Amino acid sequence: METVVSTPVGLSKSAIAEVKRLMQEPGFESGASLRLGVKGGGCSGMTYVLEFGKPEATDEQFEIDGVPVIMSPAHGMYLYGMEVDFESGLNARGFVFHNPNATKTCGCGTSFSV
Repeated sequence: METVVSTPVGLSKSAIAEVKRLMQEPGFESGASLRLGVKGGGCSGMTYVLEFGKPEATDEQFEIDGVPVIMSPAHGMYLYGMEVDFESGLNARGFVFHNPNATKTCGCGTSFSV
């Protein structure tokens, strides 16, 4: 029987492809993971953190389709169940956050409140 491991956040196929592309760029730090998190700020109270970095001792670590992901456990309550997508259309290009925990978001989609 195959064991299915649930991850606290998801990445769409297009987000996975873009992250893997970025990981192949010259200068990418070997051993770095995709960090998902939140920080205070933005017009709705909190903004998303999406960056590459090394895991810290207290980070949760998991993998989504070959992409190593790290997240502080303290951020889980804000991000659990969220999916990160990547859009590359004519009107918009970039990562998009679909967060079921957000009760209010700003117009640009990078700021939220719970």
